Amino acid sequence: MITKSTRLPGKTVERLSEYRRTLLGCLSDGKNYIYSHELASMLHITAVQVRRDLMLIGYSSVLKKGYDVRELIGKIGSIIDSDEGLNVCVIGVGNLGRAITSYFKGKRSKLNIIALFDNDQNKVNKVICGVKCYETALLGEVVKNLGITISILTVPPDNAREVAEEAVRHGIKGILNFTTVPLNVPSGVFLEEYDMTTSLEKVAYFVKENLK
Repeated sequence: MITKSTRLPGKTVERLSEYRRTLLGCLSDGKNYIYSHELASMLHITAVQVRRDLMLIGYSSVLKKGYDVRELIGKIGSIIDSDEGLNVCVIGVGNLGRAITSYFKGKRSKLNIIALFDNDQNKVNKVICGVKCYETALLGEVVKNLGITISILTVPPDNAREVAEEAVRHGIKGILNFTTVPLNVPSGVFLEEYDMTTSLEKVAYFVKENLK
């Protein structure tokens, strides 16, 4: 069972997030209880994996009619969410930055996108997708004043490393990197890199293999 001093593996956290997202959908559809094999089937994993993950976070309240969906959503939130919530910024307000902001704004009560940064003067001081855009030169000041600890990086590849270094220097503790440039960050800063090209090529490979 997880304790306050326990750090979950990254893949486990990913699955817990996926469980919650799926459970929220179930709740919206009026489904109040769910079996482990049903949840597993929705996510294309095994029921054993679901039960193992839930036991790891100390959830074992299984009734004959399955897990209580609302209760399980709350339990997962108590594990992966910050009690106070965390503030997030998006650096780079091109098409991808706008899309990410629009998608995530208000999606989770404990993760708040509260600032955007860009060098385009046509965007600076404007409210975009419900969030104010600041000049990138003000990154340090705004991060400090608004208590931002996470940045989503969607800048052009040529600027990625420089911007990431500046973000870390000003107190950012977590970076979600959507650029195509691999980053290096110091210990104490969590980096998650997402390459859409790689993901699409992975899908394309398996489609190609299935068509043989």
